[in-house]
Amino acid sequence: MWIADNWQDYEVLDTSGGEKLERWGDYILVRPDPQVIWNTPHVHKGWKKKNGHYHRSSKGGGEWEFFDLPDEWSISYGTLTFRLKPFSFKHTGLFPEQAVNWDWFSGIIKNANRPSDKPLKVLNLFAYTGGATLAAAAAGANVTHVDASKGMVGWAKENAQASGLGQAPIRWLVDDCVKFVEREIRRGNKYDGIIMDPPSYGRGPKGEIWKIEESIWPFMELTTQILSDNALFFLINSYTTGLQPAVLTYMLNTAVTKRFGGHVEADEIGLPVTESGLILPCGASGRWQR
Repeated sequence: MWIADNWQDYEVLDTSGGEKLERWGDYILVRPDPQVIWNTPHVHKGWKKKNGHYHRSSKGGGEWEFFDLPDEWSISYGTLTFRLKPFSFKHTGLFPEQAVNWDWFSGIIKNANRPSDKPLKVLNLFAYTGGATLAAAAAGANVTHVDASKGMVGWAKENAQASGLGQAPIRWLVDDCVKFVEREIRRGNKYDGIIMDPPSYGRGPKGEIWKIEESIWPFMELTTQILSDNALFFLINSYTTGLQPAVLTYMLNTAVTKRFGGHVEADEIGLPVTESGLILPCGASGRWQR
């Protein structure tokens, strides 16, 4: 398992009864987590001193209960700063486990030794609030950031400003990812690294429907057409139960390795839990590297 264990401002303090106790900077949140099927004593004092608690509803969804939590606050990872706010469906605007992937491709970008006039071109698809975008830009890449949600792209821009990357070479696009890639193929544009973090289900800006089990394989095949001849990496993340590391490995080997060489690794990603010492599984990632 690849473990995101370099955080200073974020920590999973404890897990029990379908919930995780987290520290986000100076604030403690309790949020549901389907992986936490055990019910252990609430020993950590944070369970009683939480600032926010997302309660899952038996009818689906849920709602927040707040205890002295600001509307917005920020945390940092290295040189990157992220604005946080609790919003519907339990999220805060950041997936901390992805830091282990940021570190991986940042190392590749930094070690590429490209001339300053020909930096790596990286494409971030389903880019959300820009964690991967900022990590790639901070490492020296030119980044194209694509997400179907105007609000998320706006949030990502604010994260860039907070991280001192407001003037970095980042192209911000509100677009359907599939249609964007199709246009890039027609334009002949190529990228040296591709990151994709597809949702299990989603809608594009014009109502386009995305179901990962039906869409991910043809989309991966499509996306390989905009990899440059000297491409360095391809990252795909999955939070969908059916897309296990072995499936990600096979897809990447079939779509990318057969054409470009290189090698593939895939594994679960996770976060360390302070109280118990366990590693909390948080999905899976597949990595192709030349």
